[in-house]
Amino acid sequence: MGAELIFCVRLLDRTFAAQGYSNIALDRALRDSDLDARQKSRVSALYYGVLERLPELDYVLSLYSKKPPEKLDSTVRNLLRCGLYQLAHMHIPDNAAVNDCVTAAKKLRFTSASGFVNAVLRSFVRDGKRIPAPKDPALCQQVQYCAPGWLIEKLSAEYGEQVMDALLSDALGRPPVTLRRNPLAGDEAAFLHAMGQIPLERHPLLPDCYTVQGGDVTGTEAFAKGMFHVQDLASQLCCRALEPRPGDTVLDLCAAPGGKSFTLAQLMEDRGTLLSFDLHPNRVKLIAQGAKRLHLQCVKALEGDASVHNPALPMADRVLCDVPCSGLGVIRRKPEIKYKDPAAFGGLPPVQAKILENGSRYVKPGGYLVYSTCTLSRAENDAVVDGFLQQHPEFEGVPFLESLGAPFGNRKVTLDPGCFGSDGFFMAKLKRTR
Repeated sequence: MGAELIFCVRLLDRTFAAQGYSNIALDRALRDSDLDARQKSRVSALYYGVLERLPELDYVLSLYSKKPPEKLDSTVRNLLRCGLYQLAHMHIPDNAAVNDCVTAAKKLRFTSASGFVNAVLRSFVRDGKRIPAPKDPALCQQVQYCAPGWLIEKLSAEYGEQVMDALLSDALGRPPVTLRRNPLAGDEAAFLHAMGQIPLERHPLLPDCYTVQGGDVTGTEAFAKGMFHVQDLASQLCCRALEPRPGDTVLDLCAAPGGKSFTLAQLMEDRGTLLSFDLHPNRVKLIAQGAKRLHLQCVKALEGDASVHNPALPMADRVLCDVPCSGLGVIRRKPEIKYKDPAAFGGLPPVQAKILENGSRYVKPGGYLVYSTCTLSRAENDAVVDGFLQQHPEFEGVPFLESLGAPFGNRKVTLDPGCFGSDGFFMAKLKRTR
């Protein structure tokens, strides 16, 4: 585990320094490494585990270090976080975990800190690896949910204790991998055969939706033949809410990496026009590559700013505004979001409102628009939609997906993992009446 440990510590150093997204940082680092598949799996488990349980790990560290965690050198701090996580949450012998961390300290050129690392970790082992509950109630919740106080308070105030508990508890562990089968690339029997030994479970809520029980889905014959793409249940439901029809003109204004565009195109039976936009050229290429792999002809990947009106675009039957957001619904996939400064989210609602305003200008009379986010922030969700409707009497909210039962059947729907096990998600459906 020594090589994987050092790799993980260095990756954590870079992640915190750059304040980037964990999934992108990890994918890039593993792609450029010479680690084998087993080592990559171990790195992923340790890396995400440390990010998910940062408040818990720093609380434990504070019990055994004379210096507060924030006063330690960042590399030593991340090494100790890894060591504590291994001892508390991984099936690694105590002596092996401690010795690996001491050796890693020396190889990372922190020989002078190796004794400190050894003392902290062996003290934790000697105390039975117990994590005592803090006496302060607020700190106790932060350690229990491995989340900052502002996030616990926000979710509790806006949605109640039950939703807060469902979202933050669910975030402590690896999220499910969900696939959307491409019905245009063969029948279910052919798909299952081409998935080989990958264990799948058909999702009871939607057709063509499967949960993966393990394995590398990108290495399958089914992936190479474009028989599926990876997409969370919430995003699949969002596409169902828009209800595109064969022959429609559909705009997906914030589309990269393209998952929703691909599902919309399949629901359209690849007939009609689907213009799929992103602001950045390299992300437009991702959409085009994905559509090509899935053999989708109606998807046209284009560069465009979703907040700026383009009079050259056609009027559309359906418009999807899946806007940039704080991402509080997907912290189980990007745990570092929990530790961002909440003040940074304050500028999002005006941007989201601008995109919704612009998107509405492309909707034909009688056409529909779906506004969606992967966050559970009322300011980014309900407030943006309600504000838009107050200013636009030509639009009205309409209920959708009534056949699926609660919470559907309303014009605005908020999903949390307690609903169907999906990511946290918000969607609203609007109709242009004139």
